[in-house]
Parts: sequence; structure tokens; C-alpha cells
Amino acid sequence: MSRIRRLPVLTSIALAAALIGSSAQAASPGNDPAALAKIRDAALVSDYAWQRTEDLTDLVGPRLSGSPGAAAAVTQVADAMRKLGAKVTLQPVKVPHWVRGLETGELVEYTGRPQGVTQRVVLTALGGSGATPEQGLVAPVLVLSSLDELKARAAEVKGKIVLFDVGFDQHMADRGLAGHAYGQGSAYRRNGPRMAAELGAVAALVRSVGGAAYRLPHTGSSGVDERTRIPAAAVTAEDSMLMARLAKRGPLSMKLVLTPKNLPDADSFNVIADLPGTEKPDEIVIVSGHLDSWDLSPGAHDDAAAVASAMAVFETLKKLDYRPRRTIRFIAWMNEENGQRGAAAYLAAEQANAAKHFGAIESDNGVGRPFGLRASVVPQSVKLFAPLQAAMQPIGANVFQRQDVLATGDLAGLERAGVPSFAPIVDTSRYFDIHHTPADTLDKVDPEILRRNVALMSATAWFLANMEQPIGRSSVPQP
Repeated sequence: MSRIRRLPVLTSIALAAALIGSSAQAASPGNDPAALAKIRDAALVSDYAWQRTEDLTDLVGPRLSGSPGAAAAVTQVADAMRKLGAKVTLQPVKVPHWVRGLETGELVEYTGRPQGVTQRVVLTALGGSGATPEQGLVAPVLVLSSLDELKARAAEVKGKIVLFDVGFDQHMADRGLAGHAYGQGSAYRRNGPRMAAELGAVAALVRSVGGAAYRLPHTGSSGVDERTRIPAAAVTAEDSMLMARLAKRGPLSMKLVLTPKNLPDADSFNVIADLPGTEKPDEIVIVSGHLDSWDLSPGAHDDAAAVASAMAVFETLKKLDYRPRRTIRFIAWMNEENGQRGAAAYLAAEQANAAKHFGAIESDNGVGRPFGLRASVVPQSVKLFAPLQAAMQPIGANVFQRQDVLATGDLAGLERAGVPSFAPIVDTSRYFDIHHTPADTLDKVDPEILRRNVALMSATAWFLANMEQPIGRSSVPQP
């Protein structure tokens, strides 16, 4: 961490651009169709993103904010970007530091239980969860099917372990609406524990938000705070359904042991690397992914491979000796998973320069097969992206889907400040099978599909950095 750069970002870009001087090629190929094709094809034959994904997952492993893994990832990615010749800035961020402890569940009383028999429940603590006593707690389980039912049965909640038994809609995911299915399910994880705590629950459980019911628990943020910090965990779909069935037979009680710790905020960093523009170095195009992961796995799809794809944009352009008109800025965001502190730190530092941000790309839906882009551009600008679509057509990634608002993770604040956001449209039909589970490992990443993601990210970043026409500002209502 001794290489922290303290120069203001725009000042440092201008200095770097000046250093390029006569070494830059006389004329950028711009958005000529041949140049876009070369970028696409160069990405399709490179294993750079795979190698960087392998480094993050195999050498570093899990990277929860505040952990040694997160710190090691900052160093690893920063060093790799320096090797590509990029100007690297480590932007300080204070992040939550939550540490998982013991986590066990056991059904100890239920109607028809044979003498001496108990049943194990497979579960995992949710981020930010409070702790039980070290020896655990035993309490009746109240099984609910909705937040409305929680409100209707509020008088029954006090002293109970509340279970939200709400299944993930895989039919929706199979039809290209995995994000909507996840949003529906994660609302219970995000709001259920807090609402149960406010009604006097001693703990809260949610059915795991994800498909592929192979008795895998899916973690994620709990939504509790200092006022509502009760023990909170995700249980597998199978165990949630078991408890729902047993509750129909009669009273059900569980012994729950969760011993996580909420430690003081830790020091961390966003990793920022710039490829300075040759003509408009003060205008910025962001290409990014988030560096942190949950602690159950190395987060290969969420979001190591996406970070590596963004890194590979620089490698692709370096290999071709292509220099953009605008500055292309790589960002590996810290703390997307349980706080988005990295995004907040960047927005605070760059709020006055938001108008200089031409566009921003983030990949955070895994690296399934890419089909194109979602974009929060004004309607009249859609036609400007026809050359990019044509370049992506040979790999089937030429869809361009305009939306008023993307609200994409780390870019949401910049989008509200008027910066158009872009996100790859990828196949997410099976993404939530492994999302936030121990199974999100390198072997789930397809190297060929990863190269297609790099091609899309590289061509999009280049295209935005070299557009002649303005694409307008995003118009997002303030919260």
C-alpha cells in the first residue's frame, strides 16, 4: 500500500497525457469499422482475462471487505494494471468489517419427532447479522410466506425465530428475467430480518435467494442495522421447505448458533487505472467491476471475471497500440457487496467532475454469454451505436436495449448525476444457481465465453472514448 497516489484525478490525467506527447500515434483509428473489428478479434484470441481471473480466485480467494483477501486483491490488481503501463491510483475507502463465526441450526422439537432425533438445518449467516449467545438460542419457529403475512401476524412474532419461506422464481429466470426474480427474492433478505426485529423476533431466517436447489445456502446483506441487529441467516431451499412442512404438523422449535462479529470499519481502496486520452484527456469513460466478494467462495462470477474483463480492455488496446481520444478509466470497486462504500467515495471525490464523465460501464451479472448492452442513453442517441452493434454482430452481442435508468450497482450515483450507464446483457438463467454460495468458483467460468465478454467490454469502452457526437446526459430522478 506504499504506492498510494494523492494527486487529484483530473490533474494526474492531464500530466499523464502530456507525457504521452509525441509517442502517441499520429492519428487514432477512431470508430472506424475496421478498428472495432480488430479490437473484437484481438480480445477473442487473448487469455489475459482468464489469467487474471485465475489469479484472483486461486491465489487470493474470497475477498470480503475488510479481510486480508480484499487487501491482497487490491495489491494484485494494482500491480497488474501497472504492468500494462496504466497510471494507477488507490483511492482510500472506509469499509464495513464483518467476520463470519460459527453457524449451525438444528430442529429440536416438532410434532412426530422420534425420541432422541434432531435434524440439522444447513444455513449461513447473512452479512451484518447479529450474534446469538455462544451456546446458541432455542426458540419456536414462525414460518411466513410474505411480508404482508408478517404484518398480519405481528402479535405472534415476539420471541420467535421468523422464517420467510419464499421460493426463487426459476421459471422467470429461465425466460431472461433472472434479475427480476432475484430482486423479488432479495427483498425478503434485505427487509425481512429488520422488520422481524422491529416486532420482537429473536432471529430471522430467509429461504436462499437462488435457483438449483442442491442444498446450498446463498448469503448476502441482511439489511439489519445497530438498532435491529438480530441473528439472521439464509437457509437452503430444501431446509426451508422442510420447516414449512413440519410447521403445518404443529409447533416447531430450532436451536440456532450464529457467532459473527461486526468490527470497526477497515481501511481499503478502490483501484483506479487510467489510459489517458490523446485529445480529450479530461473526459472520462469508466469500465469497471467490483473487487470484493462474499466470504463463502472466491467469487469467480461475482465479480472476479468481470473485473478481469475490465482489466483486459487495457491489455487489448495496448496490444493493438490504440490510444483513445478520451481517457478510459478502469475501476475495481471496493465494497459493492455489503455497503457500496467504494462507489460513494468515488462519487464524493468526482461529484464536481460528473459532467466530464462521458459514460460508465459496469459488469456485475456474471460472465455468461453476452448478447449486447443495456444503456441509459437518451432515445435520440440510440442510432449512434449502430457501428458498435455491427461490430458485435459476428459474436451475437449486438442487442442494444435503452432504458431510462439502469441503477447498476456502483454506477447508480454517477447515473443520478447524469452519467449514462452501460451494462452487458448476459445469460443469467443459471447465474443465481451459484450466486453468493461456496460454488462460485473458477471452474464455472467458460474461457471462450469470457473472451466474448472482453470483446464486448473492450469495443464498448473504445467506442465511447472515440465518439464524435455527444450522447446526452442521463436523466434519473433523485431519490
